[in-house]
Amino acid sequence: MLVAFLLLTSGCYQKMAEAPRYDPLEPSSFFADGSSARPLPTDTVPRGRLRDDQALFTGKLNGADVDQFPLPITRQDIDRGQERFDIYCAVCHGRAGYGDGMVVQRGFSRPPSFHVDRLRQAPLGHFFDVVTNGFGSMPSYAAQVPVSDRWAIIAYVRALQLSQSATLDDVPSEARARLGQP
Repeated sequence: MLVAFLLLTSGCYQKMAEAPRYDPLEPSSFFADGSSARPLPTDTVPRGRLRDDQALFTGKLNGADVDQFPLPITRQDIDRGQERFDIYCAVCHGRAGYGDGMVVQRGFSRPPSFHVDRLRQAPLGHFFDVVTNGFGSMPSYAAQVPVSDRWAIIAYVRALQLSQSATLDDVPSEARARLGQP
């Protein structure tokens, strides 16, 4: 009975386990160039998105941080940036950007305030690079925050910086009238 069982189950073995194959980048004598992998066809676009806008996807242009937004910023973008900032950034940086978030109050290292001169004068690409790649004890948020949301957060940070250092002269005259100011 055991012999009959072994004969029946031996028919279930598939030869796919022994199929010829090559490991990635393993040499091969089959092709003239000696490679088992074939070169990509001309004008092949990577799977996913074509990231041909260096400023948009890296925050840099020719190796230098950009100082202009690489896409138009609207009021909706700033609102989206505030929403994303409150979710991802405020826990460390605080809601107003002074570096006094909840985790800092619990004993973790304090991030710099966005309102110091060094960061007020920092190019926009610096913030994009830090959010994308991390810096110091801040981890990278590239996997959690899409590129467009990173730029929206940076727009909101700039709005925060302006709000904390604004003077009455920065308020438009029609808004000053509503405030009861000349």
